[in-house]
Amino acid sequence: WGDPTLRDRKVGIAGVGKVGHHLVEHLLAEGAEVVVTDVREDAVRRILDRHPEGVTAVADTEALIRVEGLDIYAPCALGGALNDDSVPVLTAKVVCGAANNQLAHPGVEKDIADRGILYAPDYVVNAGGVIQVADELHGFDFERCKAKASKIFDTTLAIFARAKTDGIPPAAAADRIAEQRMQEAAAARGR
Repeated sequence: WGDPTLRDRKVGIAGVGKVGHHLVEHLLAEGAEVVVTDVREDAVRRILDRHPEGVTAVADTEALIRVEGLDIYAPCALGGALNDDSVPVLTAKVVCGAANNQLAHPGVEKDIADRGILYAPDYVVNAGGVIQVADELHGFDFERCKAKASKIFDTTLAIFARAKTDGIPPAAAADRIAEQRMQEAAAARGR
């Protein structure tokens, strides 16, 4: 959209547990409209009780991915959320969520791209968790960790640029960049 803010964007979150409920808080602070679902009714109730304005709930993920005007779909629960059934009916223009292994099988990333939906690969979105764990090995420092995590935005933009240049989906571009970095690191260690 040419603007990093999510003000007035409609974001659908599937799974409002550990990560998803924090995402709700950040999105509301940005001025986004939030639609949630979770298999645990108590998790949804907790969000609705805390935010009676700005958050609505739908019955399930099937309903969520079909919400009219959905700008972003954030799968934050189980893997395999992007599959042969969900991708054809997904109304969002962007998929960016914290669930691991969102792509049900190889090829789904191409189906997503072919529909004109921008997909942020799950392991890029989740990189902050790995950064924190790695930082804890050296004696956790919040500011140092935050500085490293802030680079995820630029990495994501680089992935999207590589995908466009190479004519491939972002998931494939992310894999290429990761493989290249691993090869460079191994070469630097003399392997």
